[in-house]
Amino acid sequence: MNVSAEQIAELKRYCATVKLLVEGGVSLFLLETLRLPQGCSPSACDALLCPVPRDGYPSRLYVSALVKCPGERNWNVTNARIGERNWFAFSWRVEPLTPTLAGFLTAHLIGFTR
Repeated sequence: MNVSAEQIAELKRYCATVKLLVEGGVSLFLLETLRLPQGCSPSACDALLCPVPRDGYPSRLYVSALVKCPGERNWNVTNARIGERNWFAFSWRVEPLTPTLAGFLTAHLIGFTR
């Protein structure tokens, strides 16, 4: 996946570091210490952003912990093994306002607040 330096810089506003992880020919973005919306516990965790269709969703955001947040979530992915780690994801279909990596990420983060 060819991603501009500007898109990576945008992602860095949300987390400590961004790394590219390619697994099974799919490019994912490891977001270390991603800051989660207010009211979430933990307030930050590692995440994997998959900006392409996966698991029947147009994109996915996997997190390294089961996050407690306002309202119930359908955690339909538990302990998915990606990049030698276990990940979690809840059912949330995104329609990003902009088709950038940050656009996908912010659309996923909204899911923690609804």
